[in-house]
Amino acid sequence: MRKPYVLLLSLLGLLLTGQAAPAHAADNGSWSVYPVASKVAARPYFYLSADPGQTLTDKVAVQNKTGAPLTFRLYAADAYNTARDGGFAVRGPAERMHGVGAWAKPAGSRITVPGHRTVTVPFTLRVPEGAEPGDHPGAIVALDEHVDRGSGSLALGVQQAVGARVYLRVGGPTLPAVSVEHVRISRHQPLIPGLGTSTATVSYTLRNTGNVTVDPKVQLTAHGLFGRTLLDRTLTRVPSELLPGQTVRLTEPWSGAPQLDWGDVTLTASAPGTRQSASASFLALPWLAVTLVFLVAVAAGLLLVRARRGRARRSAPVRRSRPARTTPSRPRSSPSARP
Repeated sequence: MRKPYVLLLSLLGLLLTGQAAPAHAADNGSWSVYPVASKVAARPYFYLSADPGQTLTDKVAVQNKTGAPLTFRLYAADAYNTARDGGFAVRGPAERMHGVGAWAKPAGSRITVPGHRTVTVPFTLRVPEGAEPGDHPGAIVALDEHVDRGSGSLALGVQQAVGARVYLRVGGPTLPAVSVEHVRISRHQPLIPGLGTSTATVSYTLRNTGNVTVDPKVQLTAHGLFGRTLLDRTLTRVPSELLPGQTVRLTEPWSGAPQLDWGDVTLTASAPGTRQSASASFLALPWLAVTLVFLVAVAAGLLLVRARRGRARRSAPVRRSRPARTTPSRPRSSPSARP
């Protein structure tokens, strides 16, 4: 029985020097994958354009930076945004493909690269007739066939891969569109007001509802009572490439959030050709202090009611009891004497 393994797909845009690999080649220190240089210049990624029904051909280079030969499985994959931070990632070889992963085919699915050598592999990309217009990101991936086994009976093996990104745009109408959804705010404040810093976390969902990749800019604002501006910030922890159809759940910390206020937070996402906002209300109260005040008020109210009832009983007039009415007894008549 084979042990399960974890597939690590390293799509790193590292700046490399040297003649063999161009700038921004995807690299993990042991091997790199990059487009073969064009007649004009080196390419960091594959930037391709095609109409539905068109076939493209290109070449990918796999460079072995170690002294021993490495054997790779070469395949095309669809790209997606990771749910945690929106990073660029690609599907594994066993996953179902719909775009570049289904349309691109390397000339060889298994290659061996000698130590300190580079192998160039052609590939063909056939765009089907019914392909949707817009962006279809993906990658040409070199997956190391060697699995590093961990220690222990339940240890997972690790299999590494490096991929050269493919940015394919299919001809037709393009629609940039981004939306903000499910805005939530959770607050964390000290038990005693004024002792410590009150913080909050704003969470929201960012969705690309269009058919092209966008670089969204997100603005966070918060307003309190009477329209006071509490926060106005351009968020930096936002994916620079939000791929079509992808959704990411993001959070933003808010240090120094109000401890006593009532207002709302608004998130506005924008990109060239699109802009959309969503809001959520919040009520900031020092709940421990409010609870204590409420309990004190209840206790005071009970004591006040009890005192009023006691005063009412003491001030009520005392009713004197009336003497019991006695009914006069009738004198008994003596029996009359008979003649």
